[in-house]
Amino acid sequence: MKKDICQKKMSLVEKLGVHLEARENLAPVAARILAYIILTGKRGATFEDLVSVLCASKSTISTHVNHLQDLNKIEYFTKTGDRKKYFIIDKNTIIQHVDRMISHWDEERAIHLEIKAYKETQNELKIENNDEKFDLSFHNDYVKFVDEATASVKELREKLISNKFHI
Repeated sequence: MKKDICQKKMSLVEKLGVHLEARENLAPVAARILAYIILTGKRGATFEDLVSVLCASKSTISTHVNHLQDLNKIEYFTKTGDRKKYFIIDKNTIIQHVDRMISHWDEERAIHLEIKAYKETQNELKIENNDEKFDLSFHNDYVKFVDEATASVKELREKLISNKFHI
């Protein structure tokens, strides 16, 4: 049973690692480290865990751990009487990702509203044949979607900030 969970976790580390590599523009090993730390949770992953599980040299792990700390993607805590560092995800990295999503959607919303306004003007002033007029329903639906998605993500952000989640 434990072996199955371990295999599932490592499969997910690889899948999440590939995703993070692209989304966060990280080196492959850094992305796998971040993925492993995310999947390890609040108990934290030690340096030794990372070296062992990711089958990379100490210097490689050290370089990428330091880089992830410099990017504020991970942080560490220590336990009384234990000299090890336990690496966990930095909650602020999630908040920053959410902020980028909101900013991206705000830009898309503004562009769609501008395009819609242009098409409305064309429909009113230039196009006389009703069959040739622009259909604006896509823009209306898309703006509605972006507004709802943004509201949900803003709610998630507030919960993160007020510590309603313990990642």
